[in-house]
Amino acid sequence: MTTIDIDSTPRALQDFLERKGWLNATELVSAIEKPGEGNMNVVLRVQTNERTFILKQSRPYVQKYPQIPAPFERIGVEHMFYSTLAAAQMSHHFPVILNYDAYDHVLQLQDLGQCEDMSYIYAKGTMAPDTLKQLVAILAFIHQSDTPNFPENMELRQLNHQHIFVLPFLMDNGFELDTVQEGLQALSLPYKTDWVLAEKVTEIGKLYLSKGSVLLHGDYYPGSWMTESDQLYVLDPEFSFLGFAEFDLGVLAAHCILATNEETYLATVLDLYPQPIDHTLVGQVAGIEIMRRMIGLAQLPLKRTIEEKQYLLQKAYKMILG
Repeated sequence: MTTIDIDSTPRALQDFLERKGWLNATELVSAIEKPGEGNMNVVLRVQTNERTFILKQSRPYVQKYPQIPAPFERIGVEHMFYSTLAAAQMSHHFPVILNYDAYDHVLQLQDLGQCEDMSYIYAKGTMAPDTLKQLVAILAFIHQSDTPNFPENMELRQLNHQHIFVLPFLMDNGFELDTVQEGLQALSLPYKTDWVLAEKVTEIGKLYLSKGSVLLHGDYYPGSWMTESDQLYVLDPEFSFLGFAEFDLGVLAAHCILATNEETYLATVLDLYPQPIDHTLVGQVAGIEIMRRMIGLAQLPLKRTIEEKQYLLQKAYKMILG
């Protein structure tokens, strides 16, 4: 339950912010806009007569897919993630928390300006070397954070587990892949009937659900990377949990490969990461992420021919089997 849906009316939002003490004495809400397409949560940019800021609110479902239930508490995980990193060396890559209300599941954040997420790399087909180096450095920083009491975030992990490790590999999963691209359904069938592949994916899925010791972002892909001028920000850590570093690294490598069709990015990511890591596991996670983005629900803005997707699936298959 909440006392407000933040995207209801400006007047109701003004009253809510005043009750919470989140506005200055003479501050008035003058405009509300969506800063981008949020997947998990409601996200608003609020403009007042004095400043702008961002409000995020979780609902008991995925904002982009209301038919999929999701835990209210995920906004609290995001709050904990930002709080953990707030005083650290690389905190300038994350927005500043202004306020948080656990009851109404609302987070008030610094407005980072007219950022755009890095989904443009799928169309450009490139990943700038300096940007990749920075993204790996930010991951290493996150992974080295000391967070012994971080929430397990198990309910959201179970949802994510279904969409990464289970549903894309089921014959009857309700995804109409030919509505995405003609021929994609047929292309997916060999990977849904391969028992060797199923065993390996299941094994890594169990590892994903097990308790780890490394703070993860949990959804480290271009939709969570924002750029504004020469600044790089990392957002949307609601999938964060204590797990294994190879998961974040594999997802990062997968999206570099998806954007460029260049498998060499896996080796590049591994070379850039400063800590000891299981190279095989990173490749397996990357392969699973590539596959689920090809034949799962969470599709990307990829302009690829069926032949190119077949090539990517074949590469991913080899990566998963190690």
